[in-house]
Amino acid sequence: MRRVEIVEGDHVRGSPDAGIVIVEYGDFQCPYCARAHPTLAGLQKQYDQRIALVWRHLPLGMHPYAEAMAEAAEAAGAQGKFWEMHDSLFEHQAQMAPAQLPLLAQGMGLDAARFDEDMATRKYRERIGAQAEEGKTLGASGTPSFFINGERYHGDSDQESLTAAVERYL
Repeated sequence: MRRVEIVEGDHVRGSPDAGIVIVEYGDFQCPYCARAHPTLAGLQKQYDQRIALVWRHLPLGMHPYAEAMAEAAEAAGAQGKFWEMHDSLFEHQAQMAPAQLPLLAQGMGLDAARFDEDMATRKYRERIGAQAEEGKTLGASGTPSFFINGERYHGDSDQESLTAAVERYL
C-alpha cells in the first residue's frame, strides 16, 4: 500500500518538515471528528513544530451538511483562512446548517461576495470529491481516518488513544 504523505495543495497546520505528520480524512459533521479535534490541537500545542496536521475531506453521505461544510472550508482556504473555518465548523458543529456558513465567513472577515460565489458555483466540489475518493482507495471508509507518518492508524479517536499513538512515533 502506498504511503500517505503531504502533497501540494494540502492544508497543513504546522511545519511540513515535522517529525510526525498526521493526515486526517474527516467530515465536519462527524461527531468523532469533533471529538478528535481538541485532542489533535492539544497534541500540536504540546509538541509544537514536531507535529504537522493535514486535513483532507471525506464527507459522508449520512451527514447532510458535510459537503457544504467542506466547501465552506475550501472557500475560506482560498482566502487564507482554512484552519480558522475548520476550527469554527467544529466549534459550532451542533448548530451548524448551510444557512450559518456565510455568517461564519463574515465573522472571519472573509470577502463575503467571493465566499458566496464560491459556494453558489460549488467551486471546490471536485477537489473535495477527489480527496474523498483517494481516501477510500487508501482504506479510509469512515471518519475520522488517520494516517500517522504515512501509515494507517486503526485506533480510536479519543484523547488517550491518539496521544498514545503519537507518543509511539516520538
